[in-house]
Amino acid sequence: MADVPSPLAAFVVAEIRRARGAAGMTQETFGRGSGFSASHVSAVESGTRALTMDFIKGADRALKTGGLFERLIASVGAPSWFLPWLDAERAATQLRYFEPNLIPGLLQTEDYARTVLRSVDILTSDEVEQRLSARMERQKILTGDRPPQFVAVLDEAALRRSGNDIGGTMAQQIAHLIARAELPHVHVHVIPAGSGLHVGLSGPFALARSGEGVWVGHLENQLAGVVIDKDDDVATLQARWESVRNEALPRRQSIDLLKEVESHHGPQ
Repeated sequence: MADVPSPLAAFVVAEIRRARGAAGMTQETFGRGSGFSASHVSAVESGTRALTMDFIKGADRALKTGGLFERLIASVGAPSWFLPWLDAERAATQLRYFEPNLIPGLLQTEDYARTVLRSVDILTSDEVEQRLSARMERQKILTGDRPPQFVAVLDEAALRRSGNDIGGTMAQQIAHLIARAELPHVHVHVIPAGSGLHVGLSGPFALARSGEGVWVGHLENQLAGVVIDKDDDVATLQARWESVRNEALPRRQSIDLLKEVESHHGPQ
């Protein structure tokens, strides 16, 4: 199984070690329950051996956690550079996403997300499934008891992407978008193809407002991403948000366009 990335691995190892100690287990006893030798357990706990998903599942068995550590990895199983944004996203009362090329992760279907992740050819199959599980877990913030107000602005080109036998996947994805857009706290707006050039074509970005009223932004590129928290930079992203939002159709007209695009992709 794939290694768990640091610094997430260091945190999980520390929690497993703490739980083992609280249960009164030696490394040898824990190893018997988890299916690993005492020397292997010692190496993982000391950081000289990588933490793997197999070890995490073994820890859940030995400690009888009901899958706690595996669920923890699933919920934050993301590149380490993405973790600060996940914290902002989870704590947000308002979220703003602009995407010119793809459907935002919080609105993706499982099939669409898997197709997108598989396009990153350096990821192993295990890593794809791990990130897919994390992405699906993230989406629960939109269906919880106190979901944030979520507004997404998409370029029509992202909706009409086709080829490589993804017509059914896209039709299913558009249907999912329509269903989400009918929720009272979710707003999906589409910039129609006829809008021509606009500032959003420079790239995607996101904004999150905390319960204390503080806004932060997020920018992602081919290599990594960064949380934007300097006032001037956040103000620039907010101004760009207003620009792309003004290019987009109103909510109901956007849903009508989504329905037209769904029929364009054919049956699900």
